[in-house]
Amino acid sequence: MTSDSPIPVGRHVQLRSGLTVHYHEAGSGGLPVVFLHGSGPGASGYSNFKHNYPVFAAHGHRVIVPDLPGYGLSSKPADAEYVLDYFVGALRELLQELDIRRCILIGNSLGGAIAIKYALDYPSDVARLVLMAPGGVEERDTYFAMEGIQQMVKLFAGRQLDDANMRGLMSLLVADPAHITDELIAERLPVADSQPTTVLSTMRVPNMTERLHELACPVLAFWGTGDRFNPVSGAHKLLDHCPEARCLLINRCGHWVMVEHRELFNRECLAFFEE
Repeated sequence: MTSDSPIPVGRHVQLRSGLTVHYHEAGSGGLPVVFLHGSGPGASGYSNFKHNYPVFAAHGHRVIVPDLPGYGLSSKPADAEYVLDYFVGALRELLQELDIRRCILIGNSLGGAIAIKYALDYPSDVARLVLMAPGGVEERDTYFAMEGIQQMVKLFAGRQLDDANMRGLMSLLVADPAHITDELIAERLPVADSQPTTVLSTMRVPNMTERLHELACPVLAFWGTGDRFNPVSGAHKLLDHCPEARCLLINRCGHWVMVEHRELFNRECLAFFEE
């Protein structure tokens, strides 16, 4: 970790589009596993998945943990339109640069929507999907009625993310605020300060519910029953529309299954990969 970086510095790659993407890589063997984080202010791949990807690497998987454009230590162009296809395009370029032709995608929230769209666009390139309260299965108005989304947009647009407000916002992600540590706040605040407001103001994620039946790969989903960002009704949409889906509903859990119930999450994912 460098003195001016809130998170450990991994590797950087420049994409054909001109974006620079920062990512962590660990492990080797088998199909690569790619982790895609959510859209919360200050998010990064490391911040979201630091308790998960080392376990997967230790079990013999090559793991890739990128920071999406606009997040972490990746490029944050102020003039970009942060729509779903923008992220999918960047992911496509990244995987091509890393010579990854087929993989397992793991996505939380926005990352889940990206994983779904990538699997729809490139079905032969995705072996399995793991989704944690993914976006893209409700209309925009439904998401914006959620307490967490409302607070996130208010604080980020108004540049009000000081220590106290960031802690309050992060606490909405979990059922137990003990998971919101000083370390986590220290990781996210500097990243949030470096993000242009367009990261959220231009973000558009379409409702892909009617296309979920097209997903050709097995899907494992997780949803916390106390989620205050993405309504748990989305779990039923996945089950109703995905022919190869299963979903674990977890009580005493908010939007961050992989943080709040990391051992369960890691265990169930690893077993899913081996089926």
